[in-house]
Amino acid sequence: MARKKVRKVGSRAQAQRQAVQRQAVQRQQVHRQQMQRQQMSGEQLERQQVERERAKRQQEGQRREQLLMQQRREMQQRREMQQRQEMLRQRQMYGAPVQEEGKRKKKARRFYDYDLLVVIIFLTVFGLIMIYSSSAYNAQVSRQPSNYYMVRQGQIAVAGFILMLIISKIDYHFFAKITVPAVVVSYICEILVTFTPLGIAVNGKKRWLGTRSLRFQPAELVKIVVILLLAVLITRLGKQINEWRVWGMIAVLIGPLALLVTMNNLSSGIIICGIAFVMMFIACKRKWPFIATVVLGITVIVFAPPVAIALEKAGILHSYQLSRILVWKNPEAYPKSGGYQVLQGLYAIGSGGLLGKGLGQSIQKLSFLPEPQNDMIFAVICEELGLFGAVAVIFMFLFMLYRFLVIAGNAPDLFGAMLVTGVLAHIAIQVVLNIAVVTNVIPNTGITLPFISYGGTSVLFLMIEMGMVLSVSNQIRLEQQ
Repeated sequence: MARKKVRKVGSRAQAQRQAVQRQAVQRQQVHRQQMQRQQMSGEQLERQQVERERAKRQQEGQRREQLLMQQRREMQQRREMQQRQEMLRQRQMYGAPVQEEGKRKKKARRFYDYDLLVVIIFLTVFGLIMIYSSSAYNAQVSRQPSNYYMVRQGQIAVAGFILMLIISKIDYHFFAKITVPAVVVSYICEILVTFTPLGIAVNGKKRWLGTRSLRFQPAELVKIVVILLLAVLITRLGKQINEWRVWGMIAVLIGPLALLVTMNNLSSGIIICGIAFVMMFIACKRKWPFIATVVLGITVIVFAPPVAIALEKAGILHSYQLSRILVWKNPEAYPKSGGYQVLQGLYAIGSGGLLGKGLGQSIQKLSFLPEPQNDMIFAVICEELGLFGAVAVIFMFLFMLYRFLVIAGNAPDLFGAMLVTGVLAHIAIQVVLNIAVVTNVIPNTGITLPFISYGGTSVLFLMIEMGMVLSVSNQIRLEQQ
């Protein structure tokens, strides 16, 4: 019994010890779990804290980037503003185009006026044909080949055409840089022609400089120089061009040169003044002086004979210039002297009819019309090709002037626009005056028909002018999206 009691007590103690051990193990497990939970919560806190710091750094980085972008935008806006101001200043002072930076560059291709090029080629080739038709008989009478005048004109025309193509690929702003030397050379040439033995007189008119075999008319050079000079002055002076003192300065610069030309070549002097008139009329806001000048000119034309007599007595006009004015008013009174050329030209125009007698079939060119390949070639055109041919030639010139207007309206800057305007004025005035002379609307002043009349110096410098116009067109950029 005692042993049974001892065994029961031992089993109870052992059960108690086992229970205590199980409780200790459970407590250890609970403690271990609590420790794990605490460790996990600490890692989460650390991870959250790291994420917060990372988010804070990202926000700060974004703020810095926004500030940098804002500063860059402000700097870009300031740079663009400065570029615009510089571009406007250069356009006012010089006329050079400035490409703005900072903007997305668009694809662009340069424009080249092939329509104008085709018109130039047509008029030049047509002029060579008409020179041959009108001069073949006179060349044979002078013991020269029938194509003598056409070959000489053709050689200079080809050389001028090549020079035109070369000039058309040069930036036209280059010509502004040589304007001052060109003005000096023009004055020197005119002084040499007028006051030295180097000036060559042909048909009683001292207009040529050089030798008998190699010579040119400085008046043709002066026309280009006046266009360049006025284009440069108008672009650099800007709004000051409307001031009277600026007009006086321009008159001092161009007046003596125009006077030197007029002393030997009245027709070229008229053209030079006309070019200056048109360019200044377009550039200036003050229009009434130009309108008054036109009214005064019409008045002088209406009362031309008494005005011419007074100018001849004052020594301003020569006797041959006075005779031309008197012949203009009444050519029938001088049928064998001053009125002979005018009357023969009118006979040629009247006999051509609507469709003309046919190419090469002119009668007036057979020693009736003096030097028909020169100033009176339009009369031969009317006789051989009739009214239809004459109107076609006029329309070709009108189309050329239209192309000039297109180029001037789309020129990159004011200098290019004024340069083309000056050439437009030159061609328009010369064509109008030549046709007016041939039809006896104005007195005979010896003006050639551009690209068609015989004259090496004229066609060479005309090609130079065409090269400058094509150079302006070549600087026009056509933007493409």
